[in-house]
Amino acid sequence: MDALDIAFVLFPNVTQLDLTGPVQVLSRLGNVSVHLVAGSTDPIMTDAGFSINPTCTFTDCPKPHIVCVPGGVGADDAMLDEELIAWLREVSVGADWVTSVCTGSLVLGAAGLLQGKEATSHWLSRRMLAEFGAIPVAERVVVDGKFVTGGGVTAGIDFALSLMAMIRGEEHAKLVQLSLEYDPQPPFRSGSPDKADEALVDRVRELAHSSQSERQTKVSAASARLFQ
Repeated sequence: MDALDIAFVLFPNVTQLDLTGPVQVLSRLGNVSVHLVAGSTDPIMTDAGFSINPTCTFTDCPKPHIVCVPGGVGADDAMLDEELIAWLREVSVGADWVTSVCTGSLVLGAAGLLQGKEATSHWLSRRMLAEFGAIPVAERVVVDGKFVTGGGVTAGIDFALSLMAMIRGEEHAKLVQLSLEYDPQPPFRSGSPDKADEALVDRVRELAHSSQSERQTKVSAASARLFQ
């Protein structure tokens, strides 16, 4: 079983489940080292109110076979973080898999890595991928060559199992799924805009309007810098 290094990017206000869900799954790939990489090793505050400690910096992280960018409110500033973007561009060249969860795909887009690629993101922000030359796809997991993107937050677990199956085989992924007792049975059919009541979808859009406007501004700034 080949050894693998996986680098998960950390930044302030990351959505912790975007990170910890895939970490929990992919840490069971076998013969794997997980690295949490950031600009420094100072604790990073997540959107859930607790911090996570990076294990390495952009300068000393081993060259990853897999790189994964989670999302969250902090992804808006991450799109404009020159050090983070430069690192992504560098390591993506040699990585076997370049991946994201939720709005982490916008960060990949800001690095110029998704041009002409099919990709997904959180449903509220998915259309913004087009500003980076990507092709938005309304799916929970999208694979385009070595680029694998997951939808919003909880899709990170589906993304990780799908990636695991491609790397270690379907049986290994099934074994891990069972060991984690991953058998989703949500209490409500409101987990996507296609299933939720229209009034509920409108309410979520209304609540997110301000943050989405701010995100759009930063997407446009990152896109302008990318294509200047």
